[in-house]
Amino acid sequence: MQTIFKYTLEITDRQVMSMPAGAKPLTVQMQNGKLQLWVLCDPGRSKNIRTFAVYGTGNPISDSDYAGEYIASVQDGSFIWHVFAL
Repeated sequence: MQTIFKYTLEITDRQVMSMPAGAKPLTVQMQNGKLQLWVLCDPGRSKNIRTFAVYGTGNPISDSDYAGEYIASVQDGSFIWHVFAL
């Protein structure tokens, strides 16, 4: 059975998270001042480690990170964050 789970992202270039295998990122938005990632997943599946990257507009992105899956761009006051699944 599929379920939507929410994970808090840090505003940092790279981070790793444990989530059910096959989890599909849906969107990223700000909620209560925190960057949140929503994924569609089967909570009964074994856990996998996933890597995500958060970049501000104008910050460099390595070629290997750009090859990742773009998820969303999020406005946070005067900052814009761009989130990728690597």
